[in-house]
Amino acid sequence: MKQLSPKYNPAEVEAGRYQTWLDQDVFKPSGDKKAKPYSIVIPPPNVTGKLHLGHAWDTALQDIIIRQKRMRGFDTLWLPGMDHAGIATQAKVEERLREQGISRYDLGREKFLDKVWEWKDEYAATIKEQWGKLGLSLDYARERFTLDDGLSKAVRRVFVDLYKKGWIYRGEFIINWDPAARTALSDIEVIHKDVEGAFYHMNYMLEDGSRALEVATTRPETMFGDVAVAVNPEDPRYRDLIGQNVILPIVNKAIPIVADEHADPEFGTGVVKITPAHDPNDFEVGQRHNLPQVNVMNDDGTMNDLAGEFSGMERFEARKATVAKLEEIGALVKIEKHVHSVGHSERTGVPVEPRLSTQWFVKMDKLAKHAIANQATDDKVDFYPTRFNDTFLQWMENVHDWVISRQLWWGHQIPAWYNADGDIYVGEEAPQGDGWTQDEDVLDTWFSSALWPFSTMGWPDTESEDFKRYFPTSTLVTGYDIIFFWVSRMIFQSLEFTGRRPFQNVLLHGLIRDEQGRKMSKSLGNGIDPMDVIDQYGADALRWFLSNGSAPGQDVRFSYDKMDAAWNFINKIWNISRYILMNNEGLELSAASENVAKVAAGQAGNVTDRWILHNLNKTIEKVTENFDKFEFGVAGHSLYNFIWDEFADWYVELTKEVLYSNNEDEKIITCSVLLYTLDNILRLLHPIMPFVTEEIFGQYADGSIVTAAYPLVNPAFDNAEAHKGVESLKDLIRAVRNSRAEVNVAPSKPITILIKTSDSKLERFFKENISYITRFTNPEHLEISEHIEAPELTMSSVITGAEIFLPLADLLNVDEELTRLSKELSKWQKELDMVGKKLGNEKFVAKAKPEIVEKERQKQADYQAKYDATMARIEEMKKI
Repeated sequence: MKQLSPKYNPAEVEAGRYQTWLDQDVFKPSGDKKAKPYSIVIPPPNVTGKLHLGHAWDTALQDIIIRQKRMRGFDTLWLPGMDHAGIATQAKVEERLREQGISRYDLGREKFLDKVWEWKDEYAATIKEQWGKLGLSLDYARERFTLDDGLSKAVRRVFVDLYKKGWIYRGEFIINWDPAARTALSDIEVIHKDVEGAFYHMNYMLEDGSRALEVATTRPETMFGDVAVAVNPEDPRYRDLIGQNVILPIVNKAIPIVADEHADPEFGTGVVKITPAHDPNDFEVGQRHNLPQVNVMNDDGTMNDLAGEFSGMERFEARKATVAKLEEIGALVKIEKHVHSVGHSERTGVPVEPRLSTQWFVKMDKLAKHAIANQATDDKVDFYPTRFNDTFLQWMENVHDWVISRQLWWGHQIPAWYNADGDIYVGEEAPQGDGWTQDEDVLDTWFSSALWPFSTMGWPDTESEDFKRYFPTSTLVTGYDIIFFWVSRMIFQSLEFTGRRPFQNVLLHGLIRDEQGRKMSKSLGNGIDPMDVIDQYGADALRWFLSNGSAPGQDVRFSYDKMDAAWNFINKIWNISRYILMNNEGLELSAASENVAKVAAGQAGNVTDRWILHNLNKTIEKVTENFDKFEFGVAGHSLYNFIWDEFADWYVELTKEVLYSNNEDEKIITCSVLLYTLDNILRLLHPIMPFVTEEIFGQYADGSIVTAAYPLVNPAFDNAEAHKGVESLKDLIRAVRNSRAEVNVAPSKPITILIKTSDSKLERFFKENISYITRFTNPEHLEISEHIEAPELTMSSVITGAEIFLPLADLLNVDEELTRLSKELSKWQKELDMVGKKLGNEKFVAKAKPEIVEKERQKQADYQAKYDATMARIEEMKKI
């Protein structure tokens, strides 16, 4: 057996380990056709830069799931890949080119795309390096990219099929326009922010000059596209004006007054300007009244020739200039400060411009209805937490048609061609013959990402081995912030094209925030690079923190204090492992397992051995159960308590009674239980801490822990009697230690200890295990009996089934002891109140499992006994 180095050094432990795993090919599916398949497709990171802490969290959770399922015997596939991320990546490359004084138009489409592919290769290599540092057990043989040939084929197939069904159409509508990227955006690519703006009130004079109508707008620069003003047909103030004209200021052209319900008599003056090419509501009014659509803005956010003297001005400069002109000609009534919500581009950050544009759309009504209906079937997608199912349904019920065309060069070019005769050809391949020109637009990134769970498996080839075996996938792990962007679209596209849900489960996590709860951002300068954290603490510590940070669906706060705690926990595991292995020289795991079976059967070992095996069993049960519910924080809490509190602080210390003795047979049994328990601990921890568990495992076992079997609950280990006995022993030792501390009596000073029992079985147990009591309480004189009378001046403690008296007359202050006992009494009263409230709740008693109700009744009896004993002791002390 090898030896661990004296100090835990994560850099040494993790160095080269990932490459060894890749060389050993341990991450690929098992190929066992009898095993149940379990598959995850990685949410493909954008090739826009380095991975952040959110990615680390997301992928760590996936790795935890896949590693545990692999160990449990599933045929696991975790498929890696990356997203071309059209607008995001193009924006990054254009930014780099601008620094060199070049635009994409200087290069032309082909050379610009060469630059983007260079970027992709650079950042894809960085991302894969980061995946390795995190220890992600991905099957790289199946790696995909959203622009690879197979996925491009799937994208074209979907587009053409939806077009043939009439669910993809091309039309001129108001869309969200990003003037910086010069492309359309979907609704969910727009982030709304409250900004301070203004209502600009203007007078539009009637054509006959008899009166003026006051209108208000937040965007006066769009007035050059006004084609009407609207009033409500029921508004008596303006009913006689319907059909007349007003004169558009500055432009000095006549535009009609129309009657439309859009004009609200209760809002402002009840008169609204109608600009169909620059406002979605005005667009609808324009459609109803057959009004022209006048676009006064270029695609880069500058004003076009229709803006007259303001042509070429940037839109916000044009706003100032327009307002100044209105004031100059006497048409400006007032400016009213106003905070309002303004849409901003998610990618470039600039304010979005509602703009009339010809785009491609997906008709969503039938796709949405299908997705909603499917959630009521056995093939539904299960959301964790379940509340996000309602979020999904609400969005699908209110979804708008999806604008899928983007005015970019990086992406899937739309498979539509036009000729000089105005014909459109849509097909998976280019049309035959000359004279056809392909649509220059590309598809929204999310169009290809929506196919990810099945396109990566070989679809549209439904006979693909991976598609048949691993689709639908088992679990998707992603942030709750992209339910609309991605999760919803994967669901409706998968149902439409495969007839199945894309995944059984969706585990949604929150956002990583800083210690103050703020979202991490460049502007705040509070971002944390996960690679820096790994360099300082190791990947295992980061993964432990990320897996234990919060419950599903909740945000998590990063802090270096928590990272210190994670590192300390691993260091504790390292040190106890080192201690066990140093004392286990020559003992093979197989022999240890055979000896442990004898302990479980009562043929060898002592009560502490049976106690730790019982608790190990319960820990395996809790951890496995909570893993299945994706409650990694709860599972981690169970592991932490068992490893640190029960195993390291208690069992390892209790074993010294045997290990420091001369009984060689007992030593072998104790060493066996230590090694066996450590082995199970490492296997339970491995999905979360892959590096350190592999390092320690390799000291006493052959092969890799990656493919080792996951621990199973062993009914033979269940031993309630041993559990109860050792827990009482721990309570006794703790009580004596606490009493010593209360009066500053050093553990090394022998004292008299009197244990008054009220339970004959407990008395017998304490006497049978008196060596442990002696070793850990250091008595000068020890007495265990139900017939003990407490001396007058004595420290007392109450545990289940016994009272403990420490006659410390020369050190005890009666008033201080009464104060301490009063606090104890209050503690037991609170416990009684809580359990009494629970048992007094008729719904709880009626609905809870009988064993849970019985457990509460046992607690109540125990607390009452402790309360009564403490009260009796108080009464005795008062007599002194």
